[in-house]
Amino acid sequence: MRMRCEAGAEEEFEAACGLLVDRLVQWAGEQGLPVDGFMAEAALDYRHRATADGRLGLWEPRHVEELLLCWLPETITELPGEERGDAPGTLRTLLRYLHAARLADPRGPALEDSLAAVDAVAELYPGAMADRTRWGLAKFWAMTAAEQGVDVLDGAALQRFAERAQRGEAAYDQQALDMVMERRLTGRALSSVARAEPQLPVVLPPDDELRRRAEASAIVVQLRGLAEWAGRDGRAVTEAGRLRMADARELVDVLGTGDKAEGVRSSADLPRLGLLVEWAKKARLVRVVKGRLCAVARARPVLADPLQLWLRAFEACFELRQALIGARSGWHVESMLFDAYEDVLEDVLNTVYSLPYPMPWPRLRDSVHLAYRARFQLDGGSDVQHRMWFEHADRDLRTVLDTMVELGAIERERGMTDPVFLEVDLSAESELPEGMPPELAELLGSAGVAPDPTAQERDRRLREELTAGPVELIRLTELGTRAVRQRLLAVGRDAPLVGELAQASATGLLGVLSEDYDPDAARVELAGWIAARGERDAALRRLVEAVRSMPFRVRAQAMLAVLLVALPDGEGERLLRGLRGDAALAPLVLTALTHHELLSPEDMTDAEQLLLLAENLLQLVELAGGGDGAEEVLRAQGSEVRDAVAAVLDSAHPDRAGLEELGQLAARALRTPAARLGRAWKRRRTAGKSGRKRHR
Repeated sequence: MRMRCEAGAEEEFEAACGLLVDRLVQWAGEQGLPVDGFMAEAALDYRHRATADGRLGLWEPRHVEELLLCWLPETITELPGEERGDAPGTLRTLLRYLHAARLADPRGPALEDSLAAVDAVAELYPGAMADRTRWGLAKFWAMTAAEQGVDVLDGAALQRFAERAQRGEAAYDQQALDMVMERRLTGRALSSVARAEPQLPVVLPPDDELRRRAEASAIVVQLRGLAEWAGRDGRAVTEAGRLRMADARELVDVLGTGDKAEGVRSSADLPRLGLLVEWAKKARLVRVVKGRLCAVARARPVLADPLQLWLRAFEACFELRQALIGARSGWHVESMLFDAYEDVLEDVLNTVYSLPYPMPWPRLRDSVHLAYRARFQLDGGSDVQHRMWFEHADRDLRTVLDTMVELGAIERERGMTDPVFLEVDLSAESELPEGMPPELAELLGSAGVAPDPTAQERDRRLREELTAGPVELIRLTELGTRAVRQRLLAVGRDAPLVGELAQASATGLLGVLSEDYDPDAARVELAGWIAARGERDAALRRLVEAVRSMPFRVRAQAMLAVLLVALPDGEGERLLRGLRGDAALAPLVLTALTHHELLSPEDMTDAEQLLLLAENLLQLVELAGGGDGAEEVLRAQGSEVRDAVAAVLDSAHPDRAGLEELGQLAARALRTPAARLGRAWKRRRTAGKSGRKRHR
């Protein structure tokens, strides 16, 4: 039971969603809570398809508001006369179930906070559903047709209505349709949100250490000095908003910018000082008020905290396009980077974020070139012109990177290219290396594109450049990593931080590690969690109990696998072997040891082999989504699965409810009553025993 499915893995999501909704409806009935299965599916569909992270078990207030006031009004059609679904009530029940079933992401808000978020917008939900401007295009026309008496379930009738509408013979709300189309064309519709895959976990020092490093940044010192120089009373500026030349010369000395002020008649000709002043403005440290450059009073706490000041300066970099790479006069033109500045800068930073190896400049450069080719029409012009355009953009990108280095967000060195960057083919279909961060895959990969001779030649030259000797290598500093992670989280991206699960429950910890962490990061996170609890044996017991209490067998299996591979020095294997005789956990333990080739069928008793078979079938049912999906899978196995199901129904597997469901599913799929399956296996087993006795 995964609580996040990959983008495009629709069959996996449908199975997980179906199983989750079935269990939710059953639980809600037992608890006497309201639930609408269709609305629950719509809620999970929203988290999978319309959010950047796709985490089904994490519901922040923004997700609650977006679901009730945007996604459902956009996608769910409630025809006149139909009973309205209770979306807020269903969402409350879903949230309660996620926590009760230990499926809620431990990095999300507490249940009470999520329920309060539902309460805060529940009264607005009916109005949002009725607001035509929030509807999707398909819903708009279906509702318009239904309101005019058209049976929208009759395809022919709906087609006739569409033809009348095209001829202008059917009335509709033109203003609302215009707003629906505008939202659709501008990409503001939730259905156009692109999934961003999670980043690799990162390790960061405490904020106090980051604060010390921020204090050492020359940019931080200069920005603070500029704000102090301006002061509350401010310094007079010209009508154009520039510093007077006398003040500019003084400030050059105060800040040590290195600008050549002798013979200069305008502060606009002091590039370094001009950049710092613009940077301070974009960082909201200073502003021009009534002809004077003044320090912003509200920025005092930021100026006093080096880390917050550094982060403010980092964010301001995304607004420094004109100051960094804008044309200085009418004789110059901007490069391609100028038009794509914010997007390219964000992509570059996200690409190098969480990489376990530094990015070589030639690979980063050519990756950005791919982005330019996708964004701009480059069919016109000669190869010489194209080369000039790219070189111009490269120079500007290096200017931006130089600034990020000076700030302390990026560090550069020379060294040999890591082999992983040699495995990616930019010109032909290829498989990206395992563990490649998504931005790198997006920028570097072009899978599915037919080989192009020109692109292949570019790739050949790039490989030669990467392997000829030491190249410039680029990576984020820890300050840079801290800042980029903050941006990722702000837009709903998943950016795990090693250590952030130290206070999570054992179930929450193992669930996240099993889905989001690579083995190395999982070992560090698990070790920190155990250490935070003091007594190691007690901590291990809590982890084992978390596996025992997980009601979804596939998820319990993944959680147990974390203990096997993430505990140090073979402790995981020893732990699992010690649990081999545990009646409740034995099927999971046998499966884990077998999967990791630590146990062979010859090492198991007949009873253990039967437990293993039962566990495999029960997990197969879950992976198929239960119900109809599981029936279809069992039916596809034909007669081969008949004996297997019959065998496990008589096993000692502890999940009796699961076995009963398996028997019912198999009976429907194989058209054999469940009772007959069990009796048939018992007769076969008895005959086998007496046959062996006669043979002896």
